[in-house]
Amino acid sequence: MRRTTSPFSLVILGIGAFLLVLAPMLAWYVEPRAKRTPTDIDTITVFKGKGSYFDTKKIKTVHDRNLTITRQVRGDVAESEKSGRAVWDVSTSVDPDKSLPAASPHDSLQWTVERWVTDRKTNKPVHCCDEKPYFEGEAYLKFPFDVEKRSYRWWDSTLGATVPLQYRGTKKIQGYEGYRFTGTVKAAKVGTRQVPGRLVGQPKKSQVIADEMYANHGIELVADPRTGRIIYAAIGPRKTLRAPGSDKDATVLLDSERIAFTPATQKAQVKLAKDDSDRLELVGETLPVAAGALGAALAAAGIVLVVRGRRTDGANGPGGHDGQGGHDGHGGHGGPGGSAEPGSPNAEPSRSALHPSTM
Repeated sequence: MRRTTSPFSLVILGIGAFLLVLAPMLAWYVEPRAKRTPTDIDTITVFKGKGSYFDTKKIKTVHDRNLTITRQVRGDVAESEKSGRAVWDVSTSVDPDKSLPAASPHDSLQWTVERWVTDRKTNKPVHCCDEKPYFEGEAYLKFPFDVEKRSYRWWDSTLGATVPLQYRGTKKIQGYEGYRFTGTVKAAKVGTRQVPGRLVGQPKKSQVIADEMYANHGIELVADPRTGRIIYAAIGPRKTLRAPGSDKDATVLLDSERIAFTPATQKAQVKLAKDDSDRLELVGETLPVAAGALGAALAAAGIVLVVRGRRTDGANGPGGHDGQGGHDGHGGHGGPGGSAEPGSPNAEPSRSALHPSTM
């Protein structure tokens, strides 16, 4: 018996096969390529806290004052497209209340301008495109994608070296859970500065090349596990001056036990992390699973319809049996060859009439 396949069954089967192919492509090809550090970034993060700083007008250290760190990160899209890397220009200022808003480097306690260049896939540093400073490590303004529960080497620009950050479990920020990492920095010499001798305990000397020291009471970073975006950050910077060769701090330039992301910055970072994470989950998990399940169901249904088909030969037509000639009007058999006379009422229709086209 011959059967034909309906167009509908072929369409169902085709869609099912397409979805079965699409599912692994989304998971293994599209999603990994979606995990790329953005190049068109333009964000501002703000830290606030209490601390001490050296007031140049009063020529002394003042205590228990409000301190604000403002950091702007702006991607250089043209250079990023040219190099294939993530090229970010970063400006950071440290200000007391009197020099806010942070608009001029002349008023701030500290103002730095840097250029960070990283591999968009691995987040590793790439030394090109006029980077400043030269840096190393695994984590900087963000962690790599798919953050692991282990220690990471975080680059501290003030120290000019990497700092080990230990994994400390999870922590919720504005209701959103991330991986928590902490570390500290012991006092280390980071440079020298020419200052009046009296600032380092040598009043008889008009000028002294003092040692500039840096330490950090505590670093705490909370990162989104999927995207590596930092949703919370807190630091405890301490910068001091020492007399040449001394192991005691003589003047405090900046000291705060804790300066952390403001609630507004936390909310903004959490929103960005959640949006990016949801998109990656959609492409890497939700769509592949849904496409695979739907594709399997449609393919199975299509196969069933194709196998079943429908009878289309003359076996069920009027007066016809497969392999036999037609009967005449008196119940007798037709002539030789088993075919009816042309033009008789029981003449067998031609196959071309039944099958104008073959599927």
